[in-house]
Amino acid sequence: MIQTLVATLMWALVASLLIFRRKRTDRSITYAALTIAIAMTLNVDAAYSAVDRLLGGTNLATLIADALLMTGLFFLGRGVMKTGEYRPRLVRAAVSIPVLLVALLAITASFLLIDRGTTTTRFMIDLGAQPATAVYSIINFTYCLVIVVAMLVLAIRQYRHNTGIQHLPAALLSLGSAFGVALCLAVIVMDVAHATGHLDLMHTIQSAYDPLSVLTFVFLCAGFAIQPAVRRAQHRARQRQTVALTAQLESLWLRATLARPGLSQADPLAANSEDPEGHLHR
Repeated sequence: MIQTLVATLMWALVASLLIFRRKRTDRSITYAALTIAIAMTLNVDAAYSAVDRLLGGTNLATLIADALLMTGLFFLGRGVMKTGEYRPRLVRAAVSIPVLLVALLAITASFLLIDRGTTTTRFMIDLGAQPATAVYSIINFTYCLVIVVAMLVLAIRQYRHNTGIQHLPAALLSLGSAFGVALCLAVIVMDVAHATGHLDLMHTIQSAYDPLSVLTFVFLCAGFAIQPAVRRAQHRARQRQTVALTAQLESLWLRATLARPGLSQADPLAANSEDPEGHLHR
């Protein structure tokens, strides 16, 4: 149920980004949302079982879904980084291609060492006691943790330097990233607990997994979805303010052109423009 909800949220985000961000040249966030949506869909039991059967029934769909999630987070981190000028060296390193490739190679190598058996929709529960499975999951979520921490740093920085309504998307992204950090840490602790036989600790932390997953994706999806709406609202507010200022100056401009007729021909393109800012600049 939780995986279906998360997948639905991601596909809703993809749809909103395709509608409201279609004119933007940087598509990192759109690519990220699409990739993560596919990964989350593969985590839905029915989809996972169907895909894994096509791949031979050896749980290869788990590796594909996790690789897609890591790739999606890579694009997401780069997209967040590109929205501002604050790009510290550690953040740039975290969302770099070499780090992604090393992480993908590492999870692939550890995955091949797992005694995977036949298709199971409870991969970590059924196989998590194997050291290779624990290593696989820890590498996966350590990479996710690095990316989400980088996003949290950038989102907090954006929140501190934004004003007015711009605080809202930055606040949502900060909350989503914070919950994401908690989620990754919880999974890593569960992996260690499972592999070392501390099942009581694993079950205790496991109860927080679903709420943290939902909170992470709800706030991140809301933050990314609301960014275009905030930009549009700001653009419209700026247009209204420009039109109001133009109206206030119109009578003064008319008197000036009567006194000096040559002014009306100073910038004929601006004078004939339907752009309110061009009109005000004239």
